[in-house]
Amino acid sequence: MMSPQNLSENNSNDEEKPKIKRKHRELETPEKEAVFPKEEYSLQKSALGSQTQPSVVIPKNTKDVLSLSNEMQNNQDGGGDENETADLDDSTELSAYEKKRLKNISENAEFFASLHLVETAARLREMITKRPSRGIKRKKLKKAEDEIVCRRSMRLLKVDPSGVPLPDPSPQPESVVDQYIRLPPGPLEMIPENQTGENEMFKGVLQMWMKISQPRNKSTKKLSSMKRYQAGLTGMVISEDTICKVTRSRICSMAIHPSETRTLVAAGDKVGQVGLWDLTQEPREDGIFTFTLHSRVVSCLNFSPANPAHLLSLSHDGTLRCGDFTRAVFEEVYRNEERDFSFFDFLADDASTLIVGHWDAGVAIVDRRTPGTSYEQFFNSDMSLIRTLQVHPVNRHYFITAGARDVHIYDLRHLRSKGMKPLISLTEHMKSLASAYFSPVTGNRIVTTCADDNLRVFDTSSISSKIPLLTRVRHNNNTGRWLTRFRAVWDPKQEDCFIVGSMAHPRSIDVFHESGELVHSFIREECLASVCSINVTHPTQNILAGGNSSGRIHVFKG
Repeated sequence: MMSPQNLSENNSNDEEKPKIKRKHRELETPEKEAVFPKEEYSLQKSALGSQTQPSVVIPKNTKDVLSLSNEMQNNQDGGGDENETADLDDSTELSAYEKKRLKNISENAEFFASLHLVETAARLREMITKRPSRGIKRKKLKKAEDEIVCRRSMRLLKVDPSGVPLPDPSPQPESVVDQYIRLPPGPLEMIPENQTGENEMFKGVLQMWMKISQPRNKSTKKLSSMKRYQAGLTGMVISEDTICKVTRSRICSMAIHPSETRTLVAAGDKVGQVGLWDLTQEPREDGIFTFTLHSRVVSCLNFSPANPAHLLSLSHDGTLRCGDFTRAVFEEVYRNEERDFSFFDFLADDASTLIVGHWDAGVAIVDRRTPGTSYEQFFNSDMSLIRTLQVHPVNRHYFITAGARDVHIYDLRHLRSKGMKPLISLTEHMKSLASAYFSPVTGNRIVTTCADDNLRVFDTSSISSKIPLLTRVRHNNNTGRWLTRFRAVWDPKQEDCFIVGSMAHPRSIDVFHESGELVHSFIREECLASVCSINVTHPTQNILAGGNSSGRIHVFKG
């Protein structure tokens, strides 16, 4: 039980508690507002109580900001409601924090008013209302009268400078060569196209050819040492006097006369022309004689091993001719208008029998002693095409063909007219083949040229079911469509070395050993400035002739 004195003390304490709490709340209000700024409006309302001063609300748009700013400006200038001021004076005064807060609101309102957002918004509304609807088409602006007009070529308009129309040019007749029209069958008279007059000079050349074209017995020459061979290659030089344009178009085949007293070179081009060049004649133009023997590419030229006065030429137009310089006539040996020829070689030692390859992979045996221009036998191989063909120099019943990607060796003794089965097939090539040749003396090696940028050498010393690959030489063989494809050929003086053109700069003609080693490069930037795709060497002399795709022949002599 509590005493009466304690009860009175408790009652007095209860009467003082509200005042203490109210003062305590007023003192704590700024701290709470500082910590919780989001509750400013509620705290302000609790502090002011039921006073007549309007509550401060944060404006939602610029218009409200401006009205609030004006109202507070009037309050600061003393223009506010007297009753409201009196009520504020009677009540508890605002704290320092609330005064500062109201001041910040007023300053922010003045700042927003200085941005003129209301005027800007009004202008934007006017622009939006004035924008035309999508259905209304806009008027196109007219071009200025003084606009610059694009100039047009008077040549394309077919008018002269004065504006007069030009007459239509007369149509040019197409040449016979461009239409691939075969020349008429039969012999052609040996008359040079580039010589005029009575051809007295050419008659003298024919007599000279008869003297130097006497057949000689073959002499088996042993291989010289590599040092001696390299020394001979180093001594071979070229000059302006040994460079001349012989044919009209790209050179596709070449042959060199075996004479040891005079240098005679023959070349066949892309349009069926055959050119002869006697390097001993001066000036150079007097030693060049050209003949149109075919209407398409002359892909193979060879002097007869039995009678060097005979020059045989084969073309894609399906004709094979023999130029007899003793009688000054080009005879037709073989003609087949239904098939295109690709290559040929001499099957017999006396050159009386030929073997001819066709683009459709056919093989024909032609006997020159038989009257007429037909074949004696014809065989169809299992290849897609035949690019080159060559007879083995020792065992002449063997012959090799280069097709699209395969190299086949056949035996004539086992051929059948219905189909030829190869004795040996070389399938190491990855892309298109350009050529495949036996070594010229023994036939113990084969060199192939392939578009996969490789020169390959195979060992054929023993022709069996499998021929080993000896060497693979990396060599750029991508000549493109405007250059004749490279064909690596053996040097008859050194049958373990072969010669091939080069795409490298400076331009050169390379000589490789069968082991793949580079023996020598013929380089002369002043004279040899183009790619010599077709090359041929003299069988006994240090003479090398290279033909390019413009009809020029470059001769290196020792």
